[in-house]
Amino acid sequence: MPKFPSSSCLRRHAPVLVCLLAIVFLMLLPTGYEDAALYQEAERCSARVLAVDDSAIRNTGLVRSGEQRCTLELLDGAFAGQTVTGVNMLNGSLEQDKLYEPGDRALVVVSHDGDTVTNVTMSDHDRLGWEALMAAAFALLLILFAGPGGVRAIASFVLTVLTLWKVLVPLYLKGWNPIWVGLAITLFLTVLIIALVYGFDRRCLAAVSGSFLGILVTCVLGVTFTNLFQIHGAVMAYSESLLYSGYQHLNLTQIFMASIFLGASGAVMDLSVDITSAVHEVVEKRPDLSWKDAARSGLNVGRAAMGTMTTTLLFAYSGGYIALLMVFMAQGTPVEFMLNYKYVAAELIHTVIGSFGLVTVAPFTALCAGMLLAGKTAPSQCTGPILSER
Repeated sequence: MPKFPSSSCLRRHAPVLVCLLAIVFLMLLPTGYEDAALYQEAERCSARVLAVDDSAIRNTGLVRSGEQRCTLELLDGAFAGQTVTGVNMLNGSLEQDKLYEPGDRALVVVSHDGDTVTNVTMSDHDRLGWEALMAAAFALLLILFAGPGGVRAIASFVLTVLTLWKVLVPLYLKGWNPIWVGLAITLFLTVLIIALVYGFDRRCLAAVSGSFLGILVTCVLGVTFTNLFQIHGAVMAYSESLLYSGYQHLNLTQIFMASIFLGASGAVMDLSVDITSAVHEVVEKRPDLSWKDAARSGLNVGRAAMGTMTTTLLFAYSGGYIALLMVFMAQGTPVEFMLNYKYVAAELIHTVIGSFGLVTVAPFTALCAGMLLAGKTAPSQCTGPILSER
């Protein structure tokens, strides 16, 4: 007689199938902006730098301006194999400018008139090969260390990237309300990512409920304090460039508000899963435990984890502003002035409001886990050979 998987086994593995279907769907889903390329009558391809001419570069201290001319061999596209001259414009910005050396690979934009190349603009170094190697090494290490759990983690990572790129960003560009879109996408990702950990069971429901309640608190406080601090969304990097690109209708401030709870949602999910797992283990060992005692145990776990989790947010957000802090100190900027600058206040909102979400997700998750898990019969384990992880 064939052995069919149990219902608990199906609940455990169904999120994997849903996640894979969602990934395939998102990969095929057009963003709607494929034809919005800046260079409509040009071809983007890779090139190898054969030689460089730096004679037109003007050095003024740390600042370089002018242009670098490079002899290039086009590696792909309609003009593959041709040797052309590319121009690398320098704007006097160490942040944006780049210099090439013979042997480098570069991404270039080839403007052409029919079969004749008219101009070659050098975009940046071609880093795709090294990025792919880094991603493959990370995926391999994750699978070797975590086994099937690592595969689920990779699936959730890919799903998150595709959802943000194929759904969130296009909807924001189309002018949809950033807060409601952000909440809907956060809820979708929270359900699937946590379901990949637990399957579709009571633990998933408890963790998702606690996570989303914490995210809602972060959302409300983020909107409130952004208005109180009088922060404009243009404080985000490259936001003004977006407006000047023909998207003046966008509400940058609401996009900034949505970024607050989007940025904190990962840490919120992490803490929620930790508390739910702890409550589940306690209930498994003590099936007679009341929901109040189970919730109290979850709170104790949350108290121990909140200190490091809030610090995690602080490191995550402040790590990119080390140079700014050094500038403030080098210039002798008083702390009260520093805290009043809007970009500093914006990062304070990200860090502190995100920490509010972490503080509130602990009691929310503990309460939900206690009510949903205590006194319930434990589901049978998934041991069928069809979908077994081992």
